[in-house]
Amino acid sequence: QLQLVESGGGLVQPGGSLRLSCAGLGGRLDFATIGWFRQAPGKEREGVSCITARAYRTNYVDSVKGRFTISRDNAKNTAYLQMNSLVPEDTGVYYCAITGGPEPSICSVVDALGRYHNWGQGTQVTVSS
Repeated sequence: QLQLVESGGGLVQPGGSLRLSCAGLGGRLDFATIGWFRQAPGKEREGVSCITARAYRTNYVDSVKGRFTISRDNAKNTAYLQMNSLVPEDTGVYYCAITGGPEPSICSVVDALGRYHNWGQGTQVTVSS
């Protein structure tokens, strides 16, 4: 059974950076689109970014465009989320998950929670001075 494990969260000041990792254990990730999601206290889980399996096509929600970069290394069975210029509104628990099927021309994480599965346990990101 493929298990996803997130890491790299922490406490950072506004304007700072963090790099999150999503490692696949017990199975391969190279067939799947990988998505990053986050959930702030008292709010619903929302999509952040995604990357397709082989063409490495990426997509971002507007609130993180230009600040976050998603990437993956299929040889290491791991995906990453580089987060720069962090703001307090980025605070939350960050999760990764996968979705299968034919590789899309554009992946999506908007209104897409039901299409993703194998959710990790999440990693806490806190942006505060």
